[in-house]
Amino acid sequence: MYFVEMIEQEYQEQLDSVLARLREERLKANMSQIELSFAAGLSQNQVNCIESGRNIPNLYTLIKICGALKIRPEILFKTPNAEREKTCDEIILLVKKLV
Repeated sequence: MYFVEMIEQEYQEQLDSVLARLREERLKANMSQIELSFAAGLSQNQVNCIESGRNIPNLYTLIKICGALKIRPEILFKTPNAEREKTCDEIILLVKKLV
């Protein structure tokens, strides 16, 4: 039983991370939940329930939301460390071009 609980906890952590990234991206786009819901063709209640973790969006809904936010879906699944590494690599490339 312990193994199953570990898997469920890991799943919940990953889901929480994706939903938190979704909210971050919405705020970064300077959109309210109502604006996002309109742009994605969803109800404001759906967006609220997804962001709060009360509803788990299916793939189609995530793609609609990403389209409304003008982001690629994989952004929601990247870890902060992967993003930091990519940013560092981009900075290094820019510095090399300047030198």
